[in-house]
Amino acid sequence: MKSAKKNQDWLTSIRREIHEYPELGFQEFKTSALIRRELDKLGVSYRHPVAKTGVVAQIGTGNLWNGNVRAKLIGIMHGCGHDVHVAMLLGAAKLLNQRKHLLKGTVRLLFQPAEEGSAAAEMIKEGALGDAEAIFGMHVQFQHPTGSMVAITGPALAAVNLFEVRFGTNSEEPFYFVAAVLSVTYVRSVSTVESVPDAVEFGGTLRSLTSNALHQLQQRMKEVIEGVAAVHRCKAFVNMNIEGHPSYPAVINDEVLHRHLENVGKLLLGSQNVKPGIQMMAGEDFAFYQELIPGVMFMVGIRNEDLGSVFSVHNPRFFVDEDVLPIGAALHTAIAELYLAEHQEKVEKDLKT
Repeated sequence: MKSAKKNQDWLTSIRREIHEYPELGFQEFKTSALIRRELDKLGVSYRHPVAKTGVVAQIGTGNLWNGNVRAKLIGIMHGCGHDVHVAMLLGAAKLLNQRKHLLKGTVRLLFQPAEEGSAAAEMIKEGALGDAEAIFGMHVQFQHPTGSMVAITGPALAAVNLFEVRFGTNSEEPFYFVAAVLSVTYVRSVSTVESVPDAVEFGGTLRSLTSNALHQLQQRMKEVIEGVAAVHRCKAFVNMNIEGHPSYPAVINDEVLHRHLENVGKLLLGSQNVKPGIQMMAGEDFAFYQELIPGVMFMVGIRNEDLGSVFSVHNPRFFVDEDVLPIGAALHTAIAELYLAEHQEKVEKDLKT
């Protein structure tokens, strides 16, 4: 942690430079260039482009561990803290590179674009995971104070599917309306002021803490909507495969990796600052990685009432306590280094038995 805190000014300057130039998903060209610039300065090898603007860095040799960060931006504001995530992972790259002689394997750092554009699936297609054995992802969280972390094992974040529905009195090609919300909140008729509408449209999201339950919910909703339409002699068009918005699987945190994460957190932050998490109905494309290898998504606190760091990550007034930057960098570093050390120790023990 001491080494990480020495980099506070550098981390802050990186975060603020990214924050000053927000970019849309899959258009993070300046952010990507900044990441590569800093990796070049550190002498860390990387692959680019991955998923258009993504960068995959690698430090060490042997078995792989993955640290994940998203650099996607909401609209043209730096919402959700992804500028912070990039800076923290660059901080980890610097620390890990300084300590690479201690690594018992390889750490792969994923600078992924467009988190809310499901770029994780694209990263996987382009080989970002390689032959990795485990993955950890970190996200800022405004409800817990800076200097704390929050983690949960098992189902953590929801499987999510956008849907759009059109009830109509004819079989013309439907015009779809998408509402990316937790429940149905948008309903509109297809008509002009002077005419009786011949169709109504609504949309929203389906969410569940397991992917299987989401699939059941999809099927049941389709059955109900088509049944209601038939009773009223209407036609119903249900679309759950909206272009650019694939279904997200649920984030299911691995129990063994969760214990490792908690142990590292207690070591760095103190037991009192490692808090149990709660299940949330938000979606996260980190789940695509977890479909292939064990992983854990956890939160690091940024709440600081004196600074005004008290708002939700998608709130226009969202503000970050930058003291979290070295904390996140140190957590990434320790999680990776200790995981590889423990894994190597286990392999050597198994070989002796």
